[in-house]
Amino acid sequence: MSDYSMTSLMTRKKTQTIVILSFLCGHPVFADTEFNTDVLDIGDRSKVDLSRFSDANYVMPGTYLLDIKFNQKPLPQRSIQYLPTADKKSKVCLPPDLIEKMALKESAAKKVTLWHDSQCADISAIEGATISDRIGGGVLAITIPQAWMKYSDPDWTPPEQWDDGIPGLLLDYSVSGQVGKQSHNGNTSQNFSSYGTVGANLGSWRLRGDYQSNFNQQAGERTHNFDWNQIYAYRALPMQAAKLTVGEVFLNSNVFDSYRFTGINLASDERMLPPSLQGYAPEVRGIAKSNAKVTVLQEGRTLYQTTVPAGPFVIQDLNSSVRGRLEVRVEEQDGSISTFQVDTATIPYLTRPGYVRYNIALGRPSNYNHNLQGPFFSASDFSWGMSNAWSLYGGALLAGDYNAWALGLGRDLSIFGAMSVDMTQSFARLPDEPTATGMSFKVNYAKRFDDYNSQITFAGYRFSQRKFMSMAQYLQTRYNNYEDQYSGREKELYTITASKTFMAQDSVKAITAYLTYSHQTYWDASAQNRYGLSASKMFSIADFNNVTASLAAFRTTYHGKTDDSVMLNFTVPIGDRRRIGYSLQTNNSDVTQVASYNDYTDPNNTWQLSSGFNQDGKPLARGYYTHNASFGSLNANASYQQDNYSSVGGTFRSGITATRYGIAAHQNSSNGGTRLMLDTGGIAGVPINNGRAYSNGLGLAVISDITSYYNTDTRIDVNKLADDVEATRSVVQGTLTEGAIGYRRFEVVKGSKLLAVIKLADGTEPPFGAAVLNENGREMAVVSDEGSVYLTGVQPEEKLDVAWEGQRQCRITIPGTAKPLDLLLLPCSKL
Repeated sequence: MSDYSMTSLMTRKKTQTIVILSFLCGHPVFADTEFNTDVLDIGDRSKVDLSRFSDANYVMPGTYLLDIKFNQKPLPQRSIQYLPTADKKSKVCLPPDLIEKMALKESAAKKVTLWHDSQCADISAIEGATISDRIGGGVLAITIPQAWMKYSDPDWTPPEQWDDGIPGLLLDYSVSGQVGKQSHNGNTSQNFSSYGTVGANLGSWRLRGDYQSNFNQQAGERTHNFDWNQIYAYRALPMQAAKLTVGEVFLNSNVFDSYRFTGINLASDERMLPPSLQGYAPEVRGIAKSNAKVTVLQEGRTLYQTTVPAGPFVIQDLNSSVRGRLEVRVEEQDGSISTFQVDTATIPYLTRPGYVRYNIALGRPSNYNHNLQGPFFSASDFSWGMSNAWSLYGGALLAGDYNAWALGLGRDLSIFGAMSVDMTQSFARLPDEPTATGMSFKVNYAKRFDDYNSQITFAGYRFSQRKFMSMAQYLQTRYNNYEDQYSGREKELYTITASKTFMAQDSVKAITAYLTYSHQTYWDASAQNRYGLSASKMFSIADFNNVTASLAAFRTTYHGKTDDSVMLNFTVPIGDRRRIGYSLQTNNSDVTQVASYNDYTDPNNTWQLSSGFNQDGKPLARGYYTHNASFGSLNANASYQQDNYSSVGGTFRSGITATRYGIAAHQNSSNGGTRLMLDTGGIAGVPINNGRAYSNGLGLAVISDITSYYNTDTRIDVNKLADDVEATRSVVQGTLTEGAIGYRRFEVVKGSKLLAVIKLADGTEPPFGAAVLNENGREMAVVSDEGSVYLTGVQPEEKLDVAWEGQRQCRITIPGTAKPLDLLLLPCSKL
């Protein structure tokens, strides 16, 4: 084609586009507007179809894949039909099950009528209800006045709109390894461990199996083990704000201590409540004297495991449902292991007025070999919101030879915080022993002092009489044949977690301090203590801004040993996302000084190099590297100290999710947790959520850090798309139930940009204004004068329909050899 012909065609197209836009945008378009076609420079005005532009709300009859927005809140994408009417228009067919997701009051729901053989719902009888048929952007917007709705919390998605996801399989895992050599004896040690979850989803049910394994080799001796911590199934009961679990379960009670049993558990789930009524997740703080592996355990099962660089560490992503006492193991690269305990609890047990939270469990205790061991029991606890200020709570555990009951009161103290007080009485019968009875008293307190920028996250006190037994203690005594069933009995426990921010004129340079304290005494054993204090401040020195100084100090006494750690650290920025630092660290009698270099230039590839010497003047060197990819995250480290040890290790965390749409590896945020599978229509390399994930060769990506029961936005990074890729639907939203595998499809096209002329079988052209549609109903182009069109994002051999007069009339096929900006002749065959 000559340059002149190309220029002429492009000029004509621009002119026609301007004319159309002037009709549609230059003046308001009202329903039933008639266009004056005399202003168009077209030879045969009979070949003009602007009927679809004459009504602002006109939609051509057919089926469309649309995003649903109800009162500005997103619902899952679905196919919506527009059916023809007698007056040659169309009417939207709302699926009846969509009405259920609107959470209408009963009085409003009764006004909804059904039509088209009860396949469609009509909401026009609801006063103020509107439906916007302007679906050009792929959105069907429905609005109903708030007066007709059950709920009015703008920060909460009602249960009717939660998504159970799609069926699928998953594997989430973490693998850690460390190889070291001790200089004083030449011994080489190897340790490899893994934990994770395998699972399957079917409808609203989730089947899960949690495992852990460990392999050790040292001085020629090998040990290895593999165990299933628990195998169970659960589902959400949204309308009851509860969770039903069957199988092997750890009792998760706010009144009684935890133990594992096989049976059934029905419990209120506060994550289903509005945000203001929810609790908090536990936090673990400590200091690693070298690159170390940190493991968080409860009742012997691994809850969390990772590797951390030398210095203070904070673990903040434990599941919010974790209750009870946690054991933390810090395994250093010189082979030493330190342990401490963290006591977790909810804030004072308060419940909103008129609402009852409950937890019911039935079954038999099971040991670590998965055998039933212990009497059949029933356990239940509750909390009732008596008023705005008072809550009554308690429970009972009945198991024949072991029984317990508890009763408590919670009080909202308004500006003075919140407090709860309770007591528990136990009765235990042991062979050849009289019945042991004892009581335990507990006080919990929490308060945020906004005026002072401080917070007592949790403060608790517990006193237990010598003969008081929890169910776990009774089982250990009864079945493990302890000679003295009262040995190791807890007496008093003091716990506090608090924070304080000391504000400066520049709030960025404030001092923030954290305090943790735990003191446990026993009737016949030495006390165990955990003290922790950390503080940080940002300031300027000379030409260096944002200099950071931090101090962390911890003391732990556990099993008769005392472990002290103190670290003073300074970091100075040197350019964009690079820092140098100096730290002085003491671990008991060992003093180490280290200089470090940190590089955060690439957020997905960060690394640290450090070197220094200990108090004996012996040099040491360390390296730490973190890599984040779509398929997982890697922490790698290496350490060396003269005449002591050398070691390399690391942790790899990942997950694999498979559904009928395909399979994808991804990062793992929570074993067995909620995730969202994203489909880019087979297009690989599409960046999602600031490049945290990229679609794989199947056009799939999985985002795993989805918070259950919260509306989540996920988006394509449109500025990072390749030149031949276009996203017409780049944001998806939804609220998923716990453990769900959600599925959302982005509208992404990859293909050529083509100039073409469409011809009908008789040699004529489609009328001016006809629409070119793909198989999903997306409008690809509008036919201009003499059948010319400009197509974008088309694929070789792709079939497109041309529609006018309210229906699809014929079909064109894109040639497999088409080149960008070729002028093609496309025959349009009748459907």
